[in-house]
Amino acid sequence: MSRAYASVVPGGRARVSDAVLVPADEAAVAAAIAAAAAAGEPLAIAGNGTKHAMLRPVQAARLLSTANLRGITLYAPKELVLRARAGTPLPEIEAALAAQGQHLIAEPPDPAALFGATTPAPPRPATLGGTVAANLSGPRRVAWGATRDHVLGLRAVNGSGEVLRCGGRVLKNVTGLDLCKLLTGSNGTLAVITEVTLKVLPAPEAVGTVVLAGLDAARGVAALAAALGSPYGISGAAYLPAEAAARVGFPHAVALARIEEFLPSVAYRTDRLRSDLAAFGAADILDDAASRPLWRAVRDAVPLPAGAADAVWRVSARPSMGPAVLDGLAPAGLRGFLDWGGGLVWLAGPATTATHDAVCAAATAQGGTWTLFRSPEPLAAAVAVIPPEAPALAAIARRVKAAFDPRGMLNPGRLYPGL
Repeated sequence: MSRAYASVVPGGRARVSDAVLVPADEAAVAAAIAAAAAAGEPLAIAGNGTKHAMLRPVQAARLLSTANLRGITLYAPKELVLRARAGTPLPEIEAALAAQGQHLIAEPPDPAALFGATTPAPPRPATLGGTVAANLSGPRRVAWGATRDHVLGLRAVNGSGEVLRCGGRVLKNVTGLDLCKLLTGSNGTLAVITEVTLKVLPAPEAVGTVVLAGLDAARGVAALAAALGSPYGISGAAYLPAEAAARVGFPHAVALARIEEFLPSVAYRTDRLRSDLAAFGAADILDDAASRPLWRAVRDAVPLPAGAADAVWRVSARPSMGPAVLDGLAPAGLRGFLDWGGGLVWLAGPATTATHDAVCAAATAQGGTWTLFRSPEPLAAAVAVIPPEAPALAAIARRVKAAFDPRGMLNPGRLYPGL
């Protein structure tokens, strides 16, 4: 079936009914996986299919979608805990939290900007299960951690059709192996997530942004490092070169530092930060109305100059090394921007093996790691999409896969060929 996933439509019906399974509940998910395991028919796993151009193409007989597993099953605002089924769209969860003045801590992105052009139907919202399975996080990760750090509990179905329960409703609830962290970021290769319990937090009353214009990447990251080292509680730090900055309305390259809190506190701290960063040049301050859409755009990688035919890479490195990766790959035709204070490098460029090799070499030379985040299927099938593991770690990964999915039913080949 590869990446030619059938498009699941609202209500649980599928455009290609014999190729798509859309179970109504967790028990039906378990039954479908057990039947597939008995028949030896691998399954591609998805929610709304918003990220099917991510990582490697999956070779599977059918697509199993969690799109019908919808709904918030527990929300205790005073306890800062929310539980929802895996197919619940993120906007539905965000709306419920916003009504109580709360938000998702890790600021997970909406992938439509990156994957919308590759989706065979108009893109639908990302689901909670898909976001957790991919461990996707936004700019706030630099201050508050990744999605993985806020998952309190999970329900999932392994490759034998067995229901797994792990975690609970409080942070200190784990003894032994932390299955929540293991399954978060496993991209559906170990089990199908059916329900997620999350820690949430009060949303900020106001957002402000200190903007330094005209700096090169190295100087911009130095300014962001100074901001992150300040006592002002920076919750977002990004550097946009001129081309990326133009996509969100700036005439020049900009370094952006975000502060979120009560309105008087934001006003005080942004003014103090602007003064403290005077050595890097004159700074402007964006108010709440301008800051919120700007950081949504950074969250969703809107500044990335990526054409529909381009591949997209994410490089993770020490923040001080981010500028070297970004500038060093420009001659190879790669454009991008920096998030997480320089520690996350977004790159877009020609979907060729030579370009991919250049990204891998640059990331490795700077002591970082890389992910081929989005690409046409021929490239993703031909190259490694994440760095190969050391033999000892690879052996452990194979044993973990065998324990959760002994017959290799779930998203085979998503991360590595044959695994």
